Amino acid sequence: MHKDELLELHEEMVAIKEEFDSYHDVADDLFEPYEQLDVDPSHVHKSKSEHKHAVFVLGNALASAMSEDEFSSAGRIGKRMQELADDAEKKL
Repeated sequence: MHKDELLELHEEMVAIKEEFDSYHDVADDLFEPYEQLDVDPSHVHKSKSEHKHAVFVLGNALASAMSEDEFSSAGRIGKRMQELADDAEKKL
């Protein structure tokens, strides 16, 4: 995936995150790991690896928000996103 495509994906995922932020039944600290990264889609100067890691961390949080438990489809996706985030972090 090219960096511009990754930035577009990142931007779309942030839009979904903002939608979840408006729900009252979502834990307040759910997106804290993503926010602590301080990597925003508008930060084009950040590396592709940093954005890739941010997308996986955000994907994990979004999947967690949608999952009923760790065995649901979203729960399994969240687990895989966490594995990918951990792998991407090692490459930073």
